[in-house]
Amino acid sequence: MSERVAIVGTGAAACGVADVLDDADREVVLFDKARGVSGRAATRRKHGCRYDHGANYVKPGADDFTAVLESYGADGLHDIEEPVWVHDADGTIEQGRDSDARKWTYEAGITQFAKRVLEATDATVHLETRIERLERDAGSAGREDDGSWSLVDADGEGYPDFDAVVLTPPAPQTADLLAATDWADERRDRVHDAAAAVDYRTIRTIVLHYDFRENYPWYALVDPEQHHPVGWLSREECKPGHVPDGESLLVAQMSPDWSVEHYDDPTEAAANDAAALVADLLADDRYRDPDWVDSQGWRYALPENAASDDVQAAEDAGLFCAGDWIVGEGRMHRAFENGLRTGRRIGQTND
Repeated sequence: MSERVAIVGTGAAACGVADVLDDADREVVLFDKARGVSGRAATRRKHGCRYDHGANYVKPGADDFTAVLESYGADGLHDIEEPVWVHDADGTIEQGRDSDARKWTYEAGITQFAKRVLEATDATVHLETRIERLERDAGSAGREDDGSWSLVDADGEGYPDFDAVVLTPPAPQTADLLAATDWADERRDRVHDAAAAVDYRTIRTIVLHYDFRENYPWYALVDPEQHHPVGWLSREECKPGHVPDGESLLVAQMSPDWSVEHYDDPTEAAANDAAALVADLLADDRYRDPDWVDSQGWRYALPENAASDDVQAAEDAGLFCAGDWIVGEGRMHRAFENGLRTGRRIGQTND
């Protein structure tokens, strides 16, 4: 019988794990609390627009990730041509240093990456299923180390008989899940503490739509120091197929300080404040009055530090973790690569 592996989450790291284990002929089952796959690499549709309100694009990094993206299908895959420029706390805008870097996106939205990876596997995906705790089942002769894992969701439904479990939610949520797990073993405590020690940057995204379009020489503005209230501002119309001609849709990812202060503000109030800040940054009062808005809070948006090696302390018992928080860098390609490495270790452990 094939080894069974459960993966909590369907983001980039989870996709990397599933990809490796599918090639290794494991039975893979993924669980996600959301209505769709892909985690923070999220896409929405509204009033004829399509926009990525979490991760904005896939950046190849030092190792060229382009071949990986193309291996899952190059149709609808685009490199955003316009560069990313920078601004400072005073709102001064200057050319960036990374103008030639590729910024891969999809005409159908950034969620395409996870969808294409998972569609290429035989994995089973359970959506709208919030896993709240794990249970460790005794193995032969009552020995835990050759036992199996069960997952229990928010409705109390159990999913038993997994040889391994991979936790890919943000570190604080992984720590909460482990704290609720009744497994009296110091290895669980070490993994829990490693996850709990990872700090996160909170970001609130404000989406602003306008019935006009200006041509700027940049795709996005970023404040590297995050001292300006608008930490990131991008033009979704630079992505083919996202915004109708003559319209503009700005994705404003606010600074951590602003986001924490306004995290629970109603959408309209937060958007009014953000639109005024955007208008000041662009020196154009028309941006104070968007014709429609949207909002999303990311309490655990980006990891600030990497997990310690103790995060692997329970792998000999079939308990694994994967994600950008393992490496301490909030990039899709880094999360996927960490998932690949984790999947390979699972294969080595269970072979």
